[in-house]
Amino acid sequence: QVQLVESGGGLVQPGGSLRLSCAASGSIFSSNTMGWYRQAPGKQRELVATITSGYSTNYADSVKGRFTISRDNAKNTVYLRMDSLKPEDTAVYYCNLDQTSIYAGRRDYWGQGTQVTVSS
Repeated sequence: QVQLVESGGGLVQPGGSLRLSCAASGSIFSSNTMGWYRQAPGKQRELVATITSGYSTNYADSVKGRFTISRDNAKNTVYLRMDSLKPEDTAVYYCNLDQTSIYAGRRDYWGQGTQVTVSS
C-alpha cells in the first residue's frame, strides 16, 4: 500500500557531492518518520539519517556535519544531500518510512535502493 522510489545515486569522486531523493506514495499518515539507511557489501544495514514529519532530524555520527536530510511533506518526499563524500560512504542507500497503522501496528516500508559509489 506504500511505495518508496529512490533516485539520485551514482559515481562521485572523493570530496564530491550527491543528492538523493525518495518519493513516497500510498497510504501515508500525517505523523511519520522518513529516513535513509545504507548497506555496504558484507556489512549490515545501518542508519544514516532520519527526519520526522515535524522536521526533527537525527544523524549517524559518521555523517554528521557532511550530510543533510530534509523533506517536503506536501510531496511526501525526503532528500539526502551528501557533501565531502568519502570512499567509506560507498553503499546501497535505502529510503525508509516508519508509521503506525491501527490494523498493522508499527511498520517499516523500504525503497528498492540506489547505489552510491565514491571512488577516484
